[in-house]
Amino acid sequence: MSYVIGAGCVDVLDRSCVEVCPVDCIYEGGRKSYINPTECIDCGACEVECPVSAIVVDRKARKDPDLLVHLEDSRAFFADVLPGRAEPLGDPGGARKLGPIGVDTAFVAGHS
Repeated sequence: MSYVIGAGCVDVLDRSCVEVCPVDCIYEGGRKSYINPTECIDCGACEVECPVSAIVVDRKARKDPDLLVHLEDSRAFFADVLPGRAEPLGDPGGARKLGPIGVDTAFVAGHS
């Protein structure tokens, strides 16, 4: 189990969730943040802190088509090669050491 950030975060990037994450698993794209499902310890601190209620547990996302696309997109953020990068992010072990990634998946980049 992990958490996923949905459409409510696009163009918000409040960072409240980032500040409370004890394992630094929330990465900042250009328009949205992404939770690394491998690094997440399922504590739920981010979910209650999100000011736009964009964060949900992945088992809930799997049952909701609108959230499922964000769950799949979150996996793609870490598994696929993002624009301007030579290789996938993978599991880098913490967002702070990378800083803002500055780009998104094609799905979020094209989100209106």
